[in-house]
Amino acid sequence: MSKRIVVDPITRIEGHLRIEVVVDDNNVITDAFSSSTLWRGLETIIKGRDPRDAGFIAGRICGVCTYSHYKAGITAVENALGIEIPYNAKLVRTLMNLALFFHDHIVHFYTLHGLDWCDIISALSANPAKAAKLAFDYTDTPLAAGENELKLVQQRVKDFAGKGSLGPFANGYWGHSTYRFTPEQNLIVLSHYLKLLEIQREAAKMMAIFGAKQPHPQSLTVGGITSIMDILDPTRLAEYKFKFETVADFVNRAYYPDLIMAGMEYSKEPSVIAGCNLKNFLSFQEMQVGYNEYLLDSGYVLDGNINNPQEVNLDLIAEEVTHSWYKYEGKHSDGKEIKPTDALHPYDGQTTPDYIGMQDGMSIGPSGKDEKTKLLKTDSKYSWIKSPRYDGKPMEVGPLASIVVGLAKKNPHIQEAAEAFLKRTGLSTEHLFSTLGRTAARGLEAKVLAEYGLKAFDELVKNLKTDTTTCAPYVIDNNKDYKGYYIGNVPRGMLSHWVRISGGKVSNYQAVVPSTWNAGPRDSKGQKGPYEMSLIGTKIANLTQPLEIIRHIHSFDPCIACAVHVMDTKGNELGEYKVEPAFARF
Repeated sequence: MSKRIVVDPITRIEGHLRIEVVVDDNNVITDAFSSSTLWRGLETIIKGRDPRDAGFIAGRICGVCTYSHYKAGITAVENALGIEIPYNAKLVRTLMNLALFFHDHIVHFYTLHGLDWCDIISALSANPAKAAKLAFDYTDTPLAAGENELKLVQQRVKDFAGKGSLGPFANGYWGHSTYRFTPEQNLIVLSHYLKLLEIQREAAKMMAIFGAKQPHPQSLTVGGITSIMDILDPTRLAEYKFKFETVADFVNRAYYPDLIMAGMEYSKEPSVIAGCNLKNFLSFQEMQVGYNEYLLDSGYVLDGNINNPQEVNLDLIAEEVTHSWYKYEGKHSDGKEIKPTDALHPYDGQTTPDYIGMQDGMSIGPSGKDEKTKLLKTDSKYSWIKSPRYDGKPMEVGPLASIVVGLAKKNPHIQEAAEAFLKRTGLSTEHLFSTLGRTAARGLEAKVLAEYGLKAFDELVKNLKTDTTTCAPYVIDNNKDYKGYYIGNVPRGMLSHWVRISGGKVSNYQAVVPSTWNAGPRDSKGQKGPYEMSLIGTKIANLTQPLEIIRHIHSFDPCIACAVHVMDTKGNELGEYKVEPAFARF
């Protein structure tokens, strides 16, 4: 007899996410549903504004990827108005982007996802001397892994435990049967977890050097950048380079070795080698380091066939709301009525809420017994996330897509990093199509940026010798209609912003974010999104401790955008929506 498990909220992510799964008598997941439980609504707020405001408002979509949406909003308007920004501005935007990618990837692996791999309680019984020696198995120059350092780390956490609290490590599924690290390996990861608290500060400072602050940098403008005094100051340039090298050192001597260790130790854990049933991948070029040179490629791959990469056609991107708490109304451009199951291109996208509530039901509680709870209406609408499709197909975006597309396009930097990792761990290319592979891909992307990101810095220094231009003029005809877009890759995958401008104001705005592609519900054809597909077939060792679910979902680094109150110009609320959660777990 099938049973239902509800994990709500999924913690250690940005925003609010609920996962419901159905398991059979063998505790194998047979169906899964992904639901964002709070509404974002930023597109609605941007409408009617001066186009130059779009980036600043879009940057508030999230408190983590602030720069991603900021740059996307600015670039979409530049594209609409036909503004070509100076080369210096392009390179500075890359340098700021590198800071964001570094910060996001290292924080994800340790703070958000690391505890899915590392058993903190196990680390308390480790032998620090043995752990220090073991660290050399994964790198010739271990960071924060000396015997004395490991002793101090171990003692700090033991002090937490001795007081009856594990602080930030409380409420974990410690001792779970799917953990694979030895006590010494857990201690190494724990040490890097704490070291990260220091390193992530340096990554944030990298952003602030050219962005004025972090989060929510403010040095981009439609036409270029405003931080000209910083890029002309040798001291500021040197400061950026030093911080880049500090963070890159952590990537090479801590993050990457820990991924090698995980690849070796988790290669025989079935729940980790699973987690990628949908093998359609979509990515877009990013990280300009030369006039026509980017570190990340554009393209898509279907059914895991890396021998047949395809080029992206932007006209084939569309979003459905069949199972989303929105509704489409009106007519298509050809005069035909829009059907509830139609997919709309983002230029014509709508963000009209249509929340239908939840229903009474039963699910397994923390005690292991069935309990009354509120369940999603999975045969109808059940999420605030839309269902993006490329040519009618669900696609995974993110670092795994970036690596897969890079391999398919024979990107030399991606090939070098991926092949070295697979050879070192004894894994095959097929192992990339898994939760382990998805987690490793994020680190491989970080390593590529650490190795080659400073090409943009060197190019900027070279170009400034003959050209100090940083901004193009803002020109708009209020009597004309415009449309434009930004599309590229951000830390969680392919992001696109789409804008229409009429009468000098934004008339429509849509953001198709990475977690929309990955976390969206099934479509009118019954095709599941990547989150839902990743869970199918996974065997849960302990139904009251569904670590396998958490690990699969965390590997995508979910960024479910924060909810906002949408009000009119007089401060009146336009709508109120109450979502009834189940019980909190993990």
